Amino acid sequence: MSDRDQDAIEQAWDAVVATARRTASEGLVVGTSGNVSARVGEIVLVTPSAVHYDRLGPGDAVGVDLRGRRVFGELPPTSELPLHLAVYNSTSAAAVVHTHAVHATAVSTLVAEVPPVHYAAAMLGGPVRTAPYARYGTRELADGMLAALRDRTGCLLRNHGTVTYGDSLDEAYDRTAQLEWMCRLWLTASSVPGRSPTLLSPAQLHEVRDALEGYGRPG
Repeated sequence: MSDRDQDAIEQAWDAVVATARRTASEGLVVGTSGNVSARVGEIVLVTPSAVHYDRLGPGDAVGVDLRGRRVFGELPPTSELPLHLAVYNSTSAAAVVHTHAVHATAVSTLVAEVPPVHYAAAMLGGPVRTAPYARYGTRELADGMLAALRDRTGCLLRNHGTVTYGDSLDEAYDRTAQLEWMCRLWLTASSVPGRSPTLLSPAQLHEVRDALEGYGRPG
């Protein structure tokens, strides 16, 4: 491995650890739940299994190839490795964030699709779907997740949590935070007795997606 490749891996690992710690500090996970990964070429850096994020250091990096074979590291990779690899092998993702966010997990037990109460749904490709329940770490869970992610960058896992991906860890994390906020918004609005929240139409969401294509670009 060249010095340049080694530097890229070290930087990516630092970002993985920082993002994992952020999920804990912002209440999206508890204890050792959830997991984070980033892709560097043909290597996936992923948080290890059953280790608190505040204890992770440079020597704890775990790297696997796209088939899940260990490339380096002594700690076992997260039990959700099949979920992460499924995303990388099916999309152009550079990062994946999986959490057990409270409001999003609550919504996963109630609906097959998050009601579009806010245009933030367009930031994830449209109304967010809920994948069927399957035990953590299984291929069944990964397959259900991929179906729910079709044309989307995030989904709910029934009775489990959330998965989002992006071109960077910042983008993947931002999508997780948006999804959790949107689920909290829907739960809050739908809890008012005798009232039902208004929902955005497919046309309104499509209009937002079009507007987002030029968001933040000069001119």
